[in-house]
Amino acid sequence: MSAPVPRILMLHGYTQNADIFRKRLSALRKTCGKNLEFVFVDAPIVLHPADLAETFGTTVEDTSNLAALGAGEASAETDDPLLTPRGWWKTDVTGSKTTGMEESLEFFKGLLKDQHFDAVFGFSQGAAMGAILAALPSGSIAESLFAQPYTTPTLHVVGKNDIVVIPERSQSLLDVSENKRVEYHDGGHFVPSKASWRNFLKAWLLDPSGDVPSPGLPAASQSVSGTTTPAVAAP
Repeated sequence: MSAPVPRILMLHGYTQNADIFRKRLSALRKTCGKNLEFVFVDAPIVLHPADLAETFGTTVEDTSNLAALGAGEASAETDDPLLTPRGWWKTDVTGSKTTGMEESLEFFKGLLKDQHFDAVFGFSQGAAMGAILAALPSGSIAESLFAQPYTTPTLHVVGKNDIVVIPERSQSLLDVSENKRVEYHDGGHFVPSKASWRNFLKAWLLDPSGDVPSPGLPAASQSVSGTTTPAVAAP
């Protein structure tokens, strides 16, 4: 009897949705073939023009930030669910006010009760959401996240030329991850799609504790034993 195919929970970035993220990762999905099952889900929060204006400090009419976030095809003024921008939470331009996190946690509470996943793969805000899920104690919603470092095996992919989530912003998450591997690519705010990266991500998802060669620049790794669900963070 063959082993079950690992199921990967795929979390899209802010202003994307499951369909947009799925299409963006078409090359990776093709590389992985039937070795991995990718399950893309929509964030529960629908983003309206006023939400985007508050987040970016722009006018309601200005949608130029969507392309920079990897969601150029999205539109906050459409009724088409395949183009509707979504988020795991909403924030203002200063980042000091956040709303909607409780709604997303309740969404995952129901999802994870009904389905099993072997890993989490997130992009941008989805990567942060994946780290939050990895840090949650089993069976509970923690009141204070990251009060202590978490030990879930975690891969962080950082774009050295990312101007949306600059590497310094990613550092705060790296600081609370005890069992991490960090890989850098020379690009910006996207999941790298070259063949070397696709093969690396496939190999790592199949064996997070294995000695998988780095796909690009020198890696920074720190490993300890752990049995919890691997999370992939791709800011």
